[in-house]
Amino acid sequence: MSATTAAPSDERLAHVSTLTRLLRRPELGALLGAVVVFTLFAVADQTGQFATMGGLANWTSVAATTGIVAVPVALLMIGGEFDLSAGVMVGTSGLLAGLLATEYGLGLWPAILLTFAFAAGIGLINGWLVMLTGLPSFIVTLAMFFSLRGINLGVTKLLTDTDRVDGYDSAKAVFASQFGSGFYIAVVWWLLITAVATFVLTRSRFGNWIYAVGGDKIAARNTGVPVRRTKISLFVCTSMAAALVGIINLVRLRSMQAGQGVGEEFTFIIAAVVGGCLLTGGYGSAIGASIGASIIGMAFIGIAFAGWNTDWTFLFLGVILFIAVLVNTYIGRRAQGARK
Repeated sequence: MSATTAAPSDERLAHVSTLTRLLRRPELGALLGAVVVFTLFAVADQTGQFATMGGLANWTSVAATTGIVAVPVALLMIGGEFDLSAGVMVGTSGLLAGLLATEYGLGLWPAILLTFAFAAGIGLINGWLVMLTGLPSFIVTLAMFFSLRGINLGVTKLLTDTDRVDGYDSAKAVFASQFGSGFYIAVVWWLLITAVATFVLTRSRFGNWIYAVGGDKIAARNTGVPVRRTKISLFVCTSMAAALVGIINLVRLRSMQAGQGVGEEFTFIIAAVVGGCLLTGGYGSAIGASIGASIIGMAFIGIAFAGWNTDWTFLFLGVILFIAVLVNTYIGRRAQGARK
């Protein structure tokens, strides 16, 4: 035969435009939003400090304590689950560490280690109950939220003073020291957690498992992915990240309140959603969640620097969340279309 039969083309080798490649990045919308928000507050700033290193230290301090938890929350959302107990866990951890260090005479470092163990146990219970009962994770973790909040009120009556405990100076160096132009060490923790989470998502088998269980847990299980172990591990990581923030706050402020962290669980979720995570799971990135946390930090500090009424802060965050969901849904659809 003189005519040759053309080999079937492989759709995986099809040309994908640069625009489509960009749209497939979960953090694209958040990055554009961060530029807009930064520009807005740099222009509206009445103090002349927002765009300086001092201003950067101010809003990254807020962004760091949000981002430390928002990144694991993002991984959990990519895995198809939510944790509404992450906020109250911040207060619980700080109160527990303070109680162990003062009322029970432990040094601060043993108290911190026991607090992390406690947090891991709470995450383990959350994940185990979700997998055992089949109930939606927001129901299980909401029950844990109320349980921990009740415990916090009782612990507060026992907690006295956390100023003078063994190991405070070394703990402060690790969790609450400052460097440069007033940056808190929490920023380093935030960046480190973001880097590790990004590596896990993009370079490890566990990262593939996270996306798989969030996209379709039945299909993931059928292909050999350990769904239960993956999801429980994500709950444990989220709870321990919240404990880290609680300890940072305890060491930095030398005190904790029963209501500390309550309501922050929604801030963590907002950061993750603004950063590109879909509420349906299976899509998102750690870098995007960190950018979302940066936007929240800029909003909290920028509104005050602009001289606006701070009562409008949460309205601003609500608008950002709504816009982010619209943008991320569009980006997600384009990304799915690019894979076909």
